Amino acid sequence: MKVLALGGSGDMGRHAVLTAIGFDFVDEVVVADRDADAATRLAKQCGAKARAAEVDARDVGALRALMSSSDVVLNTVGPFYRFGVPILETAIDAGCHYFDINDDWEPTLEMLERHGAAEAAGVTAVIGLGASPGISNLLAVRAMRGLDTAHEVLTGWSLDGLEEGDGEEPVLGGQPGAEPSAALVHWMHQCSGKIRVRRDGAFTDVRPVEEREIDYPGIGRAPTWSVGHPEALTLPLTFSQIQDATNLMTGPRALMDAVTEIRDAIDAKQLRVEEAAALLAGPMPDDTRKTLEAAAGPKASHALPPLFALAIGERGGKPHRCGALVQGAPPGGMGGVTGVPLALGLPLLHEGHIDRRGVFAPEAVIDPDRFFDALAPYCAAPGSSTAFGDASELVLVTDAPGPA
Repeated sequence: MKVLALGGSGDMGRHAVLTAIGFDFVDEVVVADRDADAATRLAKQCGAKARAAEVDARDVGALRALMSSSDVVLNTVGPFYRFGVPILETAIDAGCHYFDINDDWEPTLEMLERHGAAEAAGVTAVIGLGASPGISNLLAVRAMRGLDTAHEVLTGWSLDGLEEGDGEEPVLGGQPGAEPSAALVHWMHQCSGKIRVRRDGAFTDVRPVEEREIDYPGIGRAPTWSVGHPEALTLPLTFSQIQDATNLMTGPRALMDAVTEIRDAIDAKQLRVEEAAALLAGPMPDDTRKTLEAAAGPKASHALPPLFALAIGERGGKPHRCGALVQGAPPGGMGGVTGVPLALGLPLLHEGHIDRRGVFAPEAVIDPDRFFDALAPYCAAPGSSTAFGDASELVLVTDAPGPA
């Protein structure tokens, strides 16, 4: 299998490359990036199976040439509300299978509309196979299986420790004049304007960063805030029983208060999304950092898991809730927990576990058991998918071992 890693030397892409290069069935990984030096360094680190290619994602002709000589593309070029649709269309045109970490809801809908074209071209495309979306979608499926029926599904992720980055560069509070990451631009985009969620059986556009307290089984009550993400759309499209779906973020209230102020400034056109991201990427004042550290201290109560899902519905004719979380995660911060799941699409495709053609969200074509079993060996702590029911009932939903 010949793999094209588009954006392969970036924060997310390099973790996907380092994972993919270890698969025996992978013959070659092309580390393609606009930063030729970074791509060359990573390719040399990977050894004989890797080579570097300089490419600008906006150059459709160059992209198509690379994809035409590849079997699968792993796309980590963001923000996806700019690059997702055209890169997918190029892959379909080139007849190249496609996986990405698309975390924007707007292009998700547009990309799903390319299903017929991909199916006709014999192309499999799985969009949003990262942490959230990706792991979170499959956790949601696991949580739903703990119920007879689920009418509401919540997916979420924690902002605690976001300033730590992946050990190389901080996500928040970086260097003066540093270019903000695509992840930060995405985050500011999805924390402003309108986002689409599922409410009362219909998709509706609402303002993001709405606070909501949830009661998570086995943990307790905790505040969360809404954010734009694909899970709120793809899960109801895949499972028609879902009447309500929202993606949530959790974290220090001081940080969420700051995000709310930034949202208001963007909506008032006092800041552009890119400017807001640049502010977050810049040096963080000591007093601000101390406030955030105090708010997110190790003794914080009712802390929600870094990645989680919560299904609300009925079991045995009675109201019930079931939560699912991963107890271990790949090392490398945001890059590892996003890039490793992306690369795991390769063995699932190679072994025939993803055998449909078209454009899909992860939950439509990936079996959660198989995915979490594949993820477990890459986790810093033994990985598992665990479900908590009401009254602190603990239900293991995979056979992968994990800490108690």
